[in-house]
Amino acid sequence: MLSSLVLLPLLGVVLIWFLPDNISVKNCRRLALIVTALVLILTVLIAIQFEPDLTTQQFSEYYSWIDPLGLTYHIGVDGLSLPLLILNALLTCIAIYSTNPELKRPRLYYSLLLLLNVAVMGAFLAQDLLLFFLFYEIELIPLYLLIAIWGGEKRGYAATKFLIYTAVSGILILASFLGLVWLSGSTSFAVADLNTSTLNITTQIILLMGIVLGFGIKIPLVPLHTWLPDAHVEASTPISILLAGVLLKLGTYGLLKFGMNLLPAAWSYIAPWLASWAVITVLYGASCAIPQTDMKKIVAYSSVGHMGYILLGAAAATPLSILGTVMQMISHGLISPLLFLLVGVVYKKAGSRDLKVIRGLLNPERGLPVIGSLMVLGVMASAGIPGMVGFISEFIVFRASFDVFPVQTLLCMIGTGLTAVYFLILMNRAFFGRLSDQVINLPRVYWSDRAPAIILAILIVLFGIQPSWLARWTEATTNIMVSNQNAKASIVLQQHHAIIQENN
Repeated sequence: MLSSLVLLPLLGVVLIWFLPDNISVKNCRRLALIVTALVLILTVLIAIQFEPDLTTQQFSEYYSWIDPLGLTYHIGVDGLSLPLLILNALLTCIAIYSTNPELKRPRLYYSLLLLLNVAVMGAFLAQDLLLFFLFYEIELIPLYLLIAIWGGEKRGYAATKFLIYTAVSGILILASFLGLVWLSGSTSFAVADLNTSTLNITTQIILLMGIVLGFGIKIPLVPLHTWLPDAHVEASTPISILLAGVLLKLGTYGLLKFGMNLLPAAWSYIAPWLASWAVITVLYGASCAIPQTDMKKIVAYSSVGHMGYILLGAAAATPLSILGTVMQMISHGLISPLLFLLVGVVYKKAGSRDLKVIRGLLNPERGLPVIGSLMVLGVMASAGIPGMVGFISEFIVFRASFDVFPVQTLLCMIGTGLTAVYFLILMNRAFFGRLSDQVINLPRVYWSDRAPAIILAILIVLFGIQPSWLARWTEATTNIMVSNQNAKASIVLQQHHAIIQENN
């Protein structure tokens, strides 16, 4: 069943390329939407059959692939990956639905979107280090082309910068994965076969630093973040939706699964530094968002800052903080796409994202009142207003992290106040006041433009009011991850201290 999540969009790529050359954009889009809708339905069926109380990989598929390399086709799903699979399928549907109907070169565009879906699905399912790396690298190609071909004026610069940063990320991750396997004496790259407890603490720290830096570029963490604002500003709205909603989660997912999970002793050793790094990321992202005048750039820097909360919860590594970390991943995966989607509608109708140009868009007669109202909801969710998923996810992270890192947690909480500041500036300048002369006679906003945003808004409120519907899928998995992490870390650190005492 899990292989269908990879093979179905891959089949969609093949079907699109076999379509006649004179196929209309509408039919090409319709086929891509049908394929992604089937993938979404399939992920929901998997969720229905998923047993939340089980902590092992479910629906596992295992095939020997390249024996001399120790490479296996091993995929499975647990409480960590299941919400991300559904999120990926949902946002891919929304991205395709939100694509400009007058798009040029539609066959290439929709093929690349489906190939991107294949890569992300495969990465979240992979239970083999080398298999994960292959899918992780595959997503680089379609995303680069989607920015470079259909992006804005500086798309070449943004796409190249993304390519370079992601290539460095891949090199660091591959080197660390190879080190994990070879130095631990494992005969395969299967995650279940790795025994990293045989590695001394120094070796673990060196390997973990490669993993943290590699995935830190992808998340991204300051100062490894500079590719992200450029990529968001130059990318089209559908690509920004996927970039913020799903692709950044490959970094946080990898950090938990291959960093904290495989190298627990080293993780405990560097956790205070990671928490401090989270503070820098949160405060720097918020500080950069405040002076921006481009609405899309504000949301982009907001995205950088909010990823710091995820790192803070991961550094604390308590059962509650890891649960909050996963919920923050899903929360960010709903809120940021909503904001990028709404900014895209504003740009499409008003012809500008510049806060110096647009004003008064909440005007009920000549403005964009529904879009403005949804934007109010989105910025409130991002600022952590109670009753929305952004509040409960951040609250859990802060509550759980405070016992471990009180100073870093308090400093990160300042970021929530700064979030309210820059989003208040955005709302005040763009949506309140008198409608500016430059954006009068705005085109009509149809329900087709509003529908994706309304779906995301409903989910944001629904999970905010009833977060247990989201937490129940993940809690058992995160609890066992932390339990194993603490047990393995304790053994390795005791061995390390014993060696030091013998040498003394």
